[in-house]
Amino acid sequence: MAKGIIIREAHFPGRAPIEAYGNGGFRFADMSHRGSLLCLPSGIHGWEPADPLALKVSDFDKLFAQADKVEILLVGTGKDLRPLPAALRAALKEAGISADPMSTGAAVRTYNVLLAEDRAVAAALIAVD
Repeated sequence: MAKGIIIREAHFPGRAPIEAYGNGGFRFADMSHRGSLLCLPSGIHGWEPADPLALKVSDFDKLFAQADKVEILLVGTGKDLRPLPAALRAALKEAGISADPMSTGAAVRTYNVLLAEDRAVAAALIAVD
């Protein structure tokens, strides 16, 4: 008996450079994803913070679970640079993660360079149109 369509959490089980961004999504590993991304050592995850203009510590639960494998977090805040909330900055500092907010385009480019250098980098990328 057919059960219908099963929706699974978006996840690519590996690290890959971001090939393109815009139009509300990203291309990587010969695939495309509509929406925001969380790029971690465990892979690339679909990521939809409740309010991209007001990121919360809970938006980064997957990151904190892998904090021992991440030194640098690049936060692509959309088209414009937005500061990280104080509570999030404090939680990242406590976890030993250096966070750099920047526009999503700058975060994608920086992520690709650091990934090519095999650095302990993660990225939280808010999709842009």
